[in-house]
This record gives sequence, C-alpha cells and structure tokens, in this order.
Amino acid sequence: MKRRSLLKKAGGVAAATFVPARFSIGKPGLSANSKLNIAMIGAGNIAAMAYGECTNENIVALADVDSNMFLQHAEKFPDLAKAKQFRDFRVMLDKMGKQIDAVCINTPDHTHFVATIEAMRRGKHVCTQKPLTHNIWEARMLKQAKAKYRVITNMAVQGHTFDGIRQMREWYEADVFGQVKEVHAWKSGPNWAPYEGENKYFHKPATLPPQADPVPSSLDWDLWLGPRITDLPFSKLYHPKSWRGFYPFGNGLFGDWMPHIADAAVSILDLYEPTVVELEEVTGGNELLVPDGARVRWEFGRRGDKAPCTFYWHYAMQGLKIDPPEDWTWSPELPENGTLFYGEKQIGYTDERSNHPRLANKEAMRVFKEGGFPPEKYPRIKGGPFGEWIRAIKGEGPEPGANFDFASPFTEMMLLGVLAARVGGRIEWDPKAMKITNRPELNAFIKEPVRKGWDYGKYLA
Repeated sequence: MKRRSLLKKAGGVAAATFVPARFSIGKPGLSANSKLNIAMIGAGNIAAMAYGECTNENIVALADVDSNMFLQHAEKFPDLAKAKQFRDFRVMLDKMGKQIDAVCINTPDHTHFVATIEAMRRGKHVCTQKPLTHNIWEARMLKQAKAKYRVITNMAVQGHTFDGIRQMREWYEADVFGQVKEVHAWKSGPNWAPYEGENKYFHKPATLPPQADPVPSSLDWDLWLGPRITDLPFSKLYHPKSWRGFYPFGNGLFGDWMPHIADAAVSILDLYEPTVVELEEVTGGNELLVPDGARVRWEFGRRGDKAPCTFYWHYAMQGLKIDPPEDWTWSPELPENGTLFYGEKQIGYTDERSNHPRLANKEAMRVFKEGGFPPEKYPRIKGGPFGEWIRAIKGEGPEPGANFDFASPFTEMMLLGVLAARVGGRIEWDPKAMKITNRPELNAFIKEPVRKGWDYGKYLA
C-alpha cells in the first residue's frame, strides 16, 4: 500500500467495552423516575452541553470563578436562576454536599482534576469534560479514585455514545479489516484569530508572554488559576474561552479534538500504552504557546492478539492537507478531519466524532453494504454522555463507556503526544512505572507542581 506525505502546510489497558458491569448508586432508594440533584463546576460556555442533557434533573448549585458565567445560558435554561451560586467549588461541596448527588465539571483543562477529585472523594458521581486532565499523573490518579470511591464516572466525549463507533468495532471484530498496523488521525487548526473584542477558542498574542490586562471585577483570578504555579498575570487571551492555546492551562488541538477524532481507533485497537512517542514535524510554538502544526507518532507493541501498531496525529493551522490513500474513491481529497485505519484487507474511515464509518473504497463499501453488515453486537444507546451517565446513576443502564477506566489511559496516551510536541524529539515510555526512561528530566512534566492547598495525593494514598 503506497504511502504519501500526510502533512502539508499552505505556504511552506483492556479494550473499552460498551456493556460494562453496573455499579450501585450513591443515593439509597433513588428510583429511575426520581430526579438527581446535580451541581455544575463551571457554569458558562461548554456547560451548555451539560445543561441540555441534564434538563430533566434538578440543577441545584453552580460554582464559577466568574460571576458573569452563572446565567450565561439562563435564557435557554431558565431554571438555572433557581440554583445556588458559589465562587469556590470547594465551598459549594462543603455547604451543599448532602443535597448533591452528582457533579458536572466544565472548567478549563488545568482545573479538571482538582474539581473532579473534590467531588469524588465526597461520594459524588462525576462527568468531566474532555480531555480528562492536564497531566499524566492526574489521569492515573482519577482511575485509582474511581476504584476507591466507587462512583459513576464519565468523560464527556460525545462520539463514544454514537452508533458509529459501535459499528466500527463490530466490523473490526468481524475481521473486515484484518490486522490494523497503522492509523492516521488529523484535524485542521488551530485557527488562530486576533482578539477583536470577541473571545474565540484560539488567540495568538502579539507578544509573549501576552500583555497583562486588568482583572475583570466579575473574576477571581486566583481561583481561576487553581493549582497552577505561574507568574503569568491575567490576560483577556486566557479567559473566558481561549486558554487552551497556552500550555499552563490547556493542551491545544490535542486536547480540543483528539479525544473526539481518535476515540474509535484508541478504544477499538487498545492504543493505551505506547512504548515510543516522537515528534516528527512541528511548526511554531514555544514553552508557553502551543504549535501551529505538528505530526506526532506513537508506537504500540502487541496487545493480546492485535499486531503492533503505529498511530499518527496530524494538525496544522489553516493549511493541513492529508493526501488520501490510493484506495480512497469518495472524493478527490479527504475530509478536513477524521481517522484512517490501514488494515491488511481494507482501509476504514471514521469522522471527527469517531462516527459514520465507511470503507475507503466506495465500490468496496457498496458491495459490503449489499452483502449485509456484521450483526449488531453492542447495544446502541440514546442521547449523549451526560444522559448515559444519568441513566447509569439511576440504574437504568450500564456504566458509561467513557468511564475513567477508559478515559484515564486514553488521556495519558494523548498527553504523551502533547509533551512530545512541546519538548520535541523521542520519548521512550514505561507505562507501568509511569516514567520516561530515555530523558529522565522530562519526568518533571508527568506530575506538575501545584500551589499550597491544591495537592490531592493524600486522598489516593
């Protein structure tokens, strides 16, 4: 199978199952028809997704470091006005703990872990936005916390609830592709934009570090920083939306889109514990700012009966062009994002949400469809990740597919790619010891230092 250059720029763990065991819920006597009392940590922006899927439950409390966020979505969800408001989520959990069954975490990446573990150690079920954590140690600890606290967990990655990812697994397990030894996943971006009064996801500063701005009266900047040790002053380029382009707070396009696009490949092929991660190409970026484009390669050894596999993640700003494989006959060019599974028998494709699987060759897909797809093996579910999580809490459905037994190792794998893009070169990884073996100085990134009062290791000892 011929390979062509896949990155061009304009101008130069056990397999995750879909029917895991049920957990007992934390609120004795709760019937399927009862409403959960849910708290939100992070009340604006992406929280709209949680509100939409929790609309039939009681939203009893909101915690946000910016008071402007509390009622940002109140026009669409008017019951939010009834929820009690808190600036510090720890205060909310202390004061209302007995009234809260479950918590949705909708904060920037760098506070996902602290908010999630605070809720879990109080026995609250948690659904955390992707990516699960900001560093590898945090991801490892949340998997341990799941086992310790026995609550229902989920990472809010929509595609993991879709039919397509289940169908792709059924095709793979029916040997439609044969052994898959190479996978390419890609996305155009980040689409940097100048700041012109509108806060978008990615703003590139004119100077580094970004120019300091007055802290808005609505914002508690110290609480927004949470555990992060940094001397960076407030900038409107960080809050309320564009923090993800800066390493202290976000994970760039890796954290923004890789959990969606690579979900099918990682979960179906068990791509959790690489032995090598290497940056092959990069454009832009520095110790503070994420790159304009990168190509990172992960190497995986044999996983049970699965052959060794190489996984690539590609992205580039406003100019990524992925050359299609010779078998691709759907269009002259590939879609702007997706994943290609290079199998020995067939090449498969899933889209930006790991959905809508197809074979790369249109005629082969027609023949495959006419002959009948493999029978449905994995039950389909209704709604997105928050709905799936709520049903599990009530005992109406199985544990969510993106629970932390899956989400934690997936996040670890992704974060190794973030680190490779950040520091360059080759990383040799020992997943059992959670250590980089060839460049021990990089182990400082595995568990980032935290400010006094934000260390949660004692709860997981």
